Amino acid sequence: MTGPLAGRIALVTGAAGGIGRAVVRALTADGATVIGADLHGAGHHRPLDVRDAGAVERLVADVEATVGPIAILVNVAGVLCAGPVLETSDADWAEVFAVNATGVFHVSRAVGRRMAARRTGVIVTVGSNAAGVPRMHLAAYAAAKAAAAHFTRCLGLELAGSGVRCNVVAPGSTDTGMLRALGSTPAGAIAGSADAFRTGIPLGRVASPSDVADAVAFLVSDRARHVTMHDLYVDGGAALRA
Repeated sequence: MTGPLAGRIALVTGAAGGIGRAVVRALTADGATVIGADLHGAGHHRPLDVRDAGAVERLVADVEATVGPIAILVNVAGVLCAGPVLETSDADWAEVFAVNATGVFHVSRAVGRRMAARRTGVIVTVGSNAAGVPRMHLAAYAAAKAAAAHFTRCLGLELAGSGVRCNVVAPGSTDTGMLRALGSTPAGAIAGSADAFRTGIPLGRVASPSDVADAVAFLVSDRARHVTMHDLYVDGGAALRA
């Protein structure tokens, strides 16, 4: 393989759909050997429940033993639970945090230990602009994504001395199944909603999964070798970088 990531092994969670699938394609196009992992192991991806610390450790150990050292980790696996806070169940709250925050911890810890020992590696967590801007009916999701983002930055601080970089990519409205699950449309996301205190998207378009994947590909490459603990918003200006 040729390309800026040639010779590097990447692990991508949530690889079967949407942004995860686009990340797999982007890193593969840049020459990386990509191991995709997803809850149901769809397609060529390995099955992985990021909520299960033991399963995470087993998969990471197997990849390192059979494929090689993981140089790149991209945390994409996530779930969405929408609804008013006062109607959110304990189970829904726990599930969103188990996948979106604790799952990031499990995978980052397992891979980060090995990267730190080798004194090289890159971790990127795909978060959300909702982590930095309050959103109605998305409190659990936003809080979990905020936790994952700040965890990733803290991890980046701890691992900087080992030469491991950790960054966050924060998409806004992106043309995926998750957007449609919210009952939102691209036109509605672009226009915003005064009733929901959403300003809309200044660039006048929702992101495609490839827009987010391109940001990930930059951050894992040597072009970003001096970038760590950064939160890169890919939202067409929707957050007004509040």
